[in-house]
Amino acid sequence: MNLYAKLQNLKILLIDDDEWIRDSMRLLLASEACGLVTCETAEEALDVLHGQTFDIIIADYKLPGMNGIAFFERIQAPHPAAVKILISAYLDKAVIADAVGAGVQKTIEKPFKPETIEAALIKLLAIDTPD
Repeated sequence: MNLYAKLQNLKILLIDDDEWIRDSMRLLLASEACGLVTCETAEEALDVLHGQTFDIIIADYKLPGMNGIAFFERIQAPHPAAVKILISAYLDKAVIADAVGAGVQKTIEKPFKPETIEAALIKLLAIDTPD
């Protein structure tokens, strides 16, 4: 199955205070007929998550207010099935360890290319790709 065919049936949430990243991801996914909900802060995302679920949640580490790891810690119990990805320009061993402890399945260093996100999603969603 094609990654974007799979993503068309999934709900995706992106939390990043960088408008350029939010817009870029929205355009990438929209070009493939995939939906994306974006938030600028973790607190805004918590409001969005109240009463609904997402299949994939991508959050930046450095956010105004609550950081991405604290956000993932808060949502781990009510949203255990969501695929969780942390993106950051500040990844080090301690941040990665904290992210894993918060239920994050993948960390991706900024800046990243669309192919990096695609490869992570293919692996995390266990999508078969042609050899």
